[in-house]
Amino acid sequence: MALKPGLGLVLDCHDPEALAPFWAAALDYVSLGSVGNYVVLVPAAPPGPKLLLQRVGEEKTGKNRMHMDIEVSDVESFTSRLGQLGGRRISNGVEAEHGSRWIVMDDPEGNEFCVCDGGAGKQETAAEIAPHARRSVRGSRPHTT
Repeated sequence: MALKPGLGLVLDCHDPEALAPFWAAALDYVSLGSVGNYVVLVPAAPPGPKLLLQRVGEEKTGKNRMHMDIEVSDVESFTSRLGQLGGRRISNGVEAEHGSRWIVMDDPEGNEFCVCDGGAGKQETAAEIAPHARRSVRGSRPHTT
């Protein structure tokens, strides 16, 4: 029987051991420990993708080409909580588009991510999403970080 594809996320970072507590708290994950250049985080209550923090020698020099969205019901309070853990708010206000609200942040090493409500403001149909699928489900302008 063929193995079904799964999703694992890898985040390049300078110090995976120092960054692990931030991401574990942000995602409600637990650390399975570190081996060599890696720290493995998994959901405290599966299912969900694993997050591998990978030590790299080079510094981050530009915007991430891919980022994570952390979906929560209260964007503002969760953003405040992550700020207390070492995250930094990047956006000046709450972004809103197509029924979604989000705040752009970065982790203690400067990796961008968004705290969003997952579109709780409006349920879009596939027909509404399809015209934007090549750009972003949030609309014609990029979901910026």
